[in-house]
Amino acid sequence: MTDILALLQPIQHSVSKTTLRQWSRIIVAMIAMTGRVTMLGLSRWTEKGGTFGRSVQRSFYTAISLAQVFWVFFQAHLLDRQDSCLLAGDEGVVTKAGKQTYGLDYFFSKF
Repeated sequence: MTDILALLQPIQHSVSKTTLRQWSRIIVAMIAMTGRVTMLGLSRWTEKGGTFGRSVQRSFYTAISLAQVFWVFFQAHLLDRQDSCLLAGDEGVVTKAGKQTYGLDYFFSKF
């Protein structure tokens, strides 16, 4: 587990200490879980500091510059300055049941 959490070290200047601490607990919980990953499931699998659903839920409401985080992570772990690299992105949508997107006044779907 510590090897996986060590991968977060390069991004420590791109996110707050609180976010980094929350991510470390959520990542460990996600790896330990089987089946569907839900906020309730994450709150059950996280240890100290993440045991309540609100703590896990708050971590998902934090505004983070993902482009910056991904770029720092890429530079630290994947970039080989001797090679040429092509970066591409694609947004994905996970299917869900229901007629409402919680937190918004309307149902959002890419399809």
